[in-house]
Amino acid sequence: MERREFTASLVAGGCAGMCVDLTLYPLDTIKTRLQSQQGFSRAGGFRGIYAGVPSAAVGSFPNAAAFFVTYESAKSLLGASSPPYAAPVTHMVAASLGEIVACLIRVPTEVVKQRTQASPSSSSYRELVRTLREEGFCGLYRGYRSTVLREIPFSLVQFPLWEYLKSLWSLRQGHVLYSWQSAVCGAFAGGVAAFVTTPLDVAKTRIMLAKTGTRTASGNIPLVLCEVWKTRGLTGLFAGSVPRMAFISIGGFIFLGTYEKVRSMML
Repeated sequence: MERREFTASLVAGGCAGMCVDLTLYPLDTIKTRLQSQQGFSRAGGFRGIYAGVPSAAVGSFPNAAAFFVTYESAKSLLGASSPPYAAPVTHMVAASLGEIVACLIRVPTEVVKQRTQASPSSSSYRELVRTLREEGFCGLYRGYRSTVLREIPFSLVQFPLWEYLKSLWSLRQGHVLYSWQSAVCGAFAGGVAAFVTTPLDVAKTRIMLAKTGTRTASGNIPLVLCEVWKTRGLTGLFAGSVPRMAFISIGGFIFLGTYEKVRSMML
């Protein structure tokens, strides 16, 4: 990847992340509270809907920038040595690598953000201090594995589908897509991926919110999913799926549309 493309991916990814995270934050709060063990009402209901937003604001730019720089670099590197028919595999591998790198930034901000969302009377700073005092630096990475295991399947669905829809639409109309068209493809791909991976998102949320020392806090995803299935059934496994799909569909439109627009302007 050339230096100009690297810079464009970095800036465009960061801008896209900031736009979507701050615009759709209330939906993310509702989704977190629906998935928490204490239930929606006890976790705050519709009160303090912007609780934890400072954590999201701090992490969104570097998180999204890291993802797209890794994604575009891997796609460029792998695509140069792969035949055209292997494009979906290239996109899957590139997206997976992007998620692994981005989660190094995303998880600490997600831990603080979700704990603040589930305790609206607290603040991002208090939750950060409490986490460091009670669990140390490793506490900020509780749920890293479950987050990566949620994000990789999500990206394996979203990005190949996004790239396929873009190429199909572009082929039919005979020219490169406009930013809004790319955004529409992103919205559809994101909604499909969001629904499919909701159970993994439920597990990730519960692991991050669990009290230190409990079985849930150990990060055993199959164990958490079994527990949710036994206590709340299929409804529990897909708790928050509607706001999650709404968040990610609208988010996919804003996120991928903004990314394409800013990147094309810079190039």
